[in-house]
Amino acid sequence: MSKIQQINRRDFVKLFGLASGGILLGCTVSSDKKEFIPQADETFTPNLFVHIKKDGNITLIASRSEMGQGIRTSLASAIADELEADWKYITIKQATGDAKYGNQNTDGSRSVRTLLEPMRKMGAAAKAMLITAAATKWKVAETDCKAENHFIINTKTNDKIFFGDLVDEAANVAIPSDENIKLKKVEDFKFIGKNLKSVDLNDFTHGTATYGIDVRIPNMKFAAIARCPVTFGTVKSFDASSAEKTAGVETIFEIPRIVPPTGQFFGTLGGVAVIADNTWSAFQGKLNLNIEWNYGDNHSFDTEKFKEKLTERLLEKGKLVPGSSGNVDAAFKDATEIVEATYHVPFLVHAPMEVPNATAWFQEDKIEVWAPLQDPQTARAEIAHFFNIALEKVTINVTFLGGGFGRKSKSDFVVEAVAISKKINAPVQVVWTREDDIQHSFYHAASAQYLKAGLDTNGEVTGWLQRVGLPSIVSSFKPMSDYASGLELNQGFTNNAYNLPDFRLENVKAEANVRIGWLRSVVNIHSGFGNNSFVDELAFAAKKDPIQFHLDLIGKDRIIAGKSQSPYNSKRMKDVLKNTAKMADWGKSLAKNHGLGVAIQYSFYSYVATIVEVSVNAGKVKIENVWTTIDCGLALNKNNIKNQLEGAAIFGMSLALYGKISAKKGAVEQHNFFDYPMTRMKDAPNIHIDILDKMHEPPTGVGEPGVPVMAPAICNAIFNATGKRVRSLPLVDFGMV
Repeated sequence: MSKIQQINRRDFVKLFGLASGGILLGCTVSSDKKEFIPQADETFTPNLFVHIKKDGNITLIASRSEMGQGIRTSLASAIADELEADWKYITIKQATGDAKYGNQNTDGSRSVRTLLEPMRKMGAAAKAMLITAAATKWKVAETDCKAENHFIINTKTNDKIFFGDLVDEAANVAIPSDENIKLKKVEDFKFIGKNLKSVDLNDFTHGTATYGIDVRIPNMKFAAIARCPVTFGTVKSFDASSAEKTAGVETIFEIPRIVPPTGQFFGTLGGVAVIADNTWSAFQGKLNLNIEWNYGDNHSFDTEKFKEKLTERLLEKGKLVPGSSGNVDAAFKDATEIVEATYHVPFLVHAPMEVPNATAWFQEDKIEVWAPLQDPQTARAEIAHFFNIALEKVTINVTFLGGGFGRKSKSDFVVEAVAISKKINAPVQVVWTREDDIQHSFYHAASAQYLKAGLDTNGEVTGWLQRVGLPSIVSSFKPMSDYASGLELNQGFTNNAYNLPDFRLENVKAEANVRIGWLRSVVNIHSGFGNNSFVDELAFAAKKDPIQFHLDLIGKDRIIAGKSQSPYNSKRMKDVLKNTAKMADWGKSLAKNHGLGVAIQYSFYSYVATIVEVSVNAGKVKIENVWTTIDCGLALNKNNIKNQLEGAAIFGMSLALYGKISAKKGAVEQHNFFDYPMTRMKDAPNIHIDILDKMHEPPTGVGEPGVPVMAPAICNAIFNATGKRVRSLPLVDFGMV
């Protein structure tokens, strides 16, 4: 998205990345007449993404941000496969933030599922133009030519021409129309569907990759910002005398909060900026400030009281959510047993290893930024808006990201850097401390859920009532948005994996007292925890095996078309569950104090099932094994998929074991990794991943679907090991880690 105009359905779909559409091709491969693509000397540029030089070297443009998920490798491999390029000639260049590249927002597990076909067409179009150029040169039919391993080959004579030797001729060939671009058959793929190492692996492992925090430009300054402990609080007064004596500190001034118009952008929190000649001095100067704050309306916010309030609201009927069906009241009357449970998930924060940071240079009529951004176009649009400068005068250079998880989709830290650069008339790098990152984020919402179901004499579910309350992401763009939106509830609540004829979903009020944002897998964290925990409780009440109970609830094979990119297919859901059960040898005898737990989730159009083995000794939980199966349709790069699912397992473990943001008197209580811990290497389990081969299906999400299954699978395993239910996260609150 390049701009969020207002929070109507279309814009909110863009916000979550749930729409794909015909991006990119319209501006690059769109007509059967010669379209002007600027040609650099010695280079053939058939479209924005492919640049072929006379020496045969090819530069492919990566439009999505790289944060360890391997997207630069994956999308480049799709281009190279259709182009029939030799991988040794490939170099990747990161795109700047610009709408000409299509949607660049790298979140929502959307990059491959929305860009695979367009990127394949970029390569196929370039190949077609090279074939035309060679055929013209040989004076033969194009059908007598083929591309193979960086050459165009005459199939009649076996003569061949190196790609680089066709640069001049190909530059004069008309760009083929979209309908005339022929894509490879699945069985002919050379890179797609294989295991490719990251093109950036050497830089990652040798410390030569440039992250946002590594950027240095001549004469730059360094800034740290003291922000009010309470969200949206402001500076009442400050004494900078001690801070000014800090070695390296140059100047100190207040920066006001930038309040975005309703429905637009993210804005900034404001505070007091300390400018220094190095980062450490800026940090130390900030610590030496004496600030009196106006805490504002959120000063009374207390997360424990908020949890109690949400739980009380679950006792009353909420707003009926579209998608409910049947008559749960009648179903409950016919039930022989009623099962009820309430579940809680706390506020969470992203805490990527690289904190938010940005380098900006405001130069009279132009602005240039270097930053680790997931959504560079929104940052660009926001800067142009707030600083009243033409969009084309704003350049956003996207660096590598040391983790993102949704935090770096928000551009507040970039706007801060631009504001300070304008004030001091010099380039500046703003770096957040870990404490800043933990205490001033866009938080993943807390939730409370109440579930009630009836069981008949056969142990089958006769009715399902679910009430949920969570502060909405919409509140960060539109004040007084006190109910979760339909698009949020469509992440595992209204579209859960089960066949429930008598189903009622209700939405209860949940105000936002902190900035709410999206975190890896978003609302699926809530739905995954509630649904899977409750199904496990139902299976126990029905005296049935949890795997079989899940399969029975999923029901007969059926396909639900809906309005999504890919229809829900219950058979695919059952297949991943059965496969995971086989991987884990479900039903085997376990050591004493060991237990297995299972969870499934349909999210980002992918199907995931996970089984976790835990051991519990002296009340402490250890995660021993994780088995996960994913059906993500066409698997573009299996190595990347495996890596992302392994990372998702560790991420989900961290949330389940430790993840909790709490606040008193409006201020977040956590500071750093000592009180917001992550799973350490010594605690990492054995992780087993299987990818179902569905190469003829459209690709679906990978980066996030492995997260929401972890917490419920862990908690269900704890029950099977100990007989004790865990209905609230994290486990550390109960002394279990």
